[in-house]
Amino acid sequence: MGIKALRKTVRPDAKGRILLGRLADGVSSFAVTIDSRGRIILIPYVEISAEEKWLFSNKIALNQVKKGLEDSAAGRVKSRGSFSHYVNTKE
Repeated sequence: MGIKALRKTVRPDAKGRILLGRLADGVSSFAVTIDSRGRIILIPYVEISAEEKWLFSNKIALNQVKKGLEDSAAGRVKSRGSFSHYVNTKE
């Protein structure tokens, strides 16, 4: 994820709200900081479900997933057939 340089002027509405529009695409919340020069800094956050949090807490598993995605993107894959017989549909 690269940093994009952007300067845009926005104006608060009558209630002091600033609309970010597409600047907030994919963002679920912001941390707000006001620095010593009075600048308001918004740090975007993207939330993940509690069910997926374990992956980001487990460095070994996360690295294995990243390697698998890299291998797939590079075409280093082979079919192992269907895994549908492992699916439990009674949950």
